Amino acid sequence: MAQRLVLQRLLSLTPRTLPLQSPLAPRVPPAPRSRAFSTSAACRSTFNVQDGNDFQDRVVNNPKPVVVDFHAQWCGPCKILGPRLEKMVAKQDGKVLMAKVDIDDHTDLAIEYEVSAVPTVLAMKNGDVVDKFVGIKDEDQLEAFLKKLIGA
Repeated sequence: MAQRLVLQRLLSLTPRTLPLQSPLAPRVPPAPRSRAFSTSAACRSTFNVQDGNDFQDRVVNNPKPVVVDFHAQWCGPCKILGPRLEKMVAKQDGKVLMAKVDIDDHTDLAIEYEVSAVPTVLAMKNGDVVDKFVGIKDEDQLEAFLKKLIGA
């Protein structure tokens, strides 16, 4: 009971009624409030496909090469491959983009591109599929896949 009263008393204190610091204690200035906005390279080079028209505009009609990650929320290997692939795409400094397609939300795209298992990753250039793999890959294999797509 006494603990509850002490807790209520502490929670009822406002900044003005909080006990003052000891005059001998060093004063710590408040942290500066910063409202800086930053976007990492991964955010700029990776996007989620919203619908078929979005896929057409941002993937098929894109002048840059695009890696298309067909995945699902329930897929364990997809949860490993997705972040790994995003990291590798971000390292390419904008030479390649990454589109993420959830097969449960966009079944029509999965059928159109003959996705029979997830994760399936397509490499697209000028609207054509130029390479593909199914399953999980390590970073070295992903780097080779991207270098081949970029032509480096």
